[in-house]
Amino acid sequence: MAATSTSRGAGENGVDSKAGFTPLVTVVDFHHHRGPEVERWFGVPDGSDPAVEYDWPLLPFMALSDGAHAATEDFSYFTLLRPATEDSPATSLFGISCTRQLDASQLLVRPSDVTRSTVQKAVVVIADSPQFFGMLRERLSVVTSAWFAQREFSDTEILRRFQESLAEEKARGQLNEEVDRDQYLGMSLRELVREFRWQTLVLLKCCLLQPKMLFFGSRCERLCMMQFSLISLIPGLLRNLQDSAGPDLNSYEKNLSRPTSLRTSDRNSLLSYMGLPLQIFGKGSLFGPYTPLQQLDILADFGTKSYIVGSTNSLLLQQKDRYSDILINLDENTINITSTSLRTALALSHSDRRWIDFITQEVNDTWDDQNPGRPKTMGYRGSEEFIRLQFEEYLLSLISSVKYHNYLTQNAHNPRMLLPHVEGDPSVDFSNEWVEYWMKTENYRIWDLNTDSHLFDIVEPRHPCAGGLTVDDVQRRIQQQVQDLHLDERFAVGKEVLGRNLAAGRDKASTIFNKLYSDMEALREAQRKRAEESQKAEGAEKNGSAATHSVDPAKAQHTASSVGARAGAYIGSWTSWADQKRKQGWGRSSNNSSSSGGGGGGWGFGGGRKSRSTLTDSNGEKNGTPLSSPALSSPGFSHNEKIQMSDVHRASEGNDQRRPLTQDSFGESVLDGTGSADESGTSSPGSPRKYTALRRDSKSSDVKPDEDEHDNAAEAKNGAKTDTT
Repeated sequence: MAATSTSRGAGENGVDSKAGFTPLVTVVDFHHHRGPEVERWFGVPDGSDPAVEYDWPLLPFMALSDGAHAATEDFSYFTLLRPATEDSPATSLFGISCTRQLDASQLLVRPSDVTRSTVQKAVVVIADSPQFFGMLRERLSVVTSAWFAQREFSDTEILRRFQESLAEEKARGQLNEEVDRDQYLGMSLRELVREFRWQTLVLLKCCLLQPKMLFFGSRCERLCMMQFSLISLIPGLLRNLQDSAGPDLNSYEKNLSRPTSLRTSDRNSLLSYMGLPLQIFGKGSLFGPYTPLQQLDILADFGTKSYIVGSTNSLLLQQKDRYSDILINLDENTINITSTSLRTALALSHSDRRWIDFITQEVNDTWDDQNPGRPKTMGYRGSEEFIRLQFEEYLLSLISSVKYHNYLTQNAHNPRMLLPHVEGDPSVDFSNEWVEYWMKTENYRIWDLNTDSHLFDIVEPRHPCAGGLTVDDVQRRIQQQVQDLHLDERFAVGKEVLGRNLAAGRDKASTIFNKLYSDMEALREAQRKRAEESQKAEGAEKNGSAATHSVDPAKAQHTASSVGARAGAYIGSWTSWADQKRKQGWGRSSNNSSSSGGGGGGWGFGGGRKSRSTLTDSNGEKNGTPLSSPALSSPGFSHNEKIQMSDVHRASEGNDQRRPLTQDSFGESVLDGTGSADESGTSSPGSPRKYTALRRDSKSSDVKPDEDEHDNAAEAKNGAKTDTT
């Protein structure tokens, strides 16, 4: 299809109106007393100050963002309104600044007004389009770094040459080429989809609804790049931002006309015929990638109906309900929709969710941590171009379906007008709530007014992932919800904590078991030692007892000599006593006996014989023999009983000289009977009392009295038998 007329006037007029603007370079310094201020300009006549001429009092605050001092290098993106002049209408200009800081002690020449330890400056480039800012950023970073490396800020030759190179490129037309450079500005679309997943489509559809969108982040460059990436998803919008600097600008709509031709082989022609870009920055709208707090009065102005702005100041978070319908917190990667109607409209349909999940899956499958901007397969699927064309197809299908929806509404009572290959209303797959909300916006009004009513004849009115809810959708939704719970991260933390606890528990258990084992081994060793000691003790006792029972020659000799001495002394005492009695004669006291107690001698007791006690006492006193004997003090017989028993023996014997039985009297001695038979019984030489006294007189005897009595009695008996014989 050949072109028959001009499809767009804004593009050409915009380029012509911008052709006379030369890029400018300026330096913004942070003065320790006066704050941010413009220090010098490059590319303007001497003595002129564009900040004063164009009324840019907020330029220093836009160039030096809040928190820029916390980073070694930071970039800020902002918009400036250039007022109308005699030869050009009012338009928007775009600035990019590179902020760096240097230790004041490293300066070669330290000015007197530098009173703090650091010097902070920003090099700013102001151009008429942000289209080439992706390439310009790298050049600006190199120039700023080289200027700071000089450590002499009064030498600005490098900045002057940098501005001259930009002016030459502008003059040659390199900055005015109608080339699609949307993909070269903003953060990587792969990173955008990777971070926000299905909410990426929510943000895009939110932009088309033109609410008050507020982005917050502590890093200014990432904050601005996020916004440029989002609006770059709308094909051709970056080349048509001439009305984005102020809510009063509306040059795009004024110069827009309905296209009357289409070249199907030309992508730009197709997009223009379909009504793209959808102009979301027009009358009552504002775009400020970085907006300082000094510009809040513009946001709160009655004429500002919608905007997309960013801020690094957390004070706006405290007033988010006043300054935003939706808040995107890039530090926490959260989206907070404060408007209830907006939240309802932004609910994704099943087809929308299926479509964005497909793109997210492609990005995740080809993600490379070492090079996030390119797929690890180095292929087309999942690349920047793939993502951009997928969104382009989605928007084309959207506007075609909405056109067919309007067509169905207009011909609801004429079934013949329906397309046979289209089932029902395809706009339902894009969410009816969102379509109704979008049809109330300014960009829809401009688009619908300047496009053909039969766009569905060019692009099929069908959602890219049309269809009802399927099992795959349910599985994908559950999988996505599980991913949203960040269970892997939580489990990773839990696993790490559990692993540490298990390791600590294992160490403690190992320590306890080792200690228990060592204690058991120590106990066993102690028991073994005790057993050995007990065995040794038993062996020592056995050896001691054996030594005790064994005959020691010296001790045996000593014992034998002691026993022999005692036995000799004992026998000697008896021998001496017997010799003394023999010398005195055993029977000489018969007369004394008969006169004192009557006759009767020999072994028996005569009737006229005195009692044993009287005789014994008298004889003991005369002869020096013992007076008492242990036999007489025996508990078995009393003194009277013994005397009566003697009388019985004497009565039974009469004058008979037979020896009485030994068992008849316990108190009689063998020697008494012998004395009576031989010497007529005046005294009892064998009296037990005399024997006992004699035994006590013997100093060499150590035997107990009872034992000595029995031994002496036995010896006396044997002696009597010998004498009788």
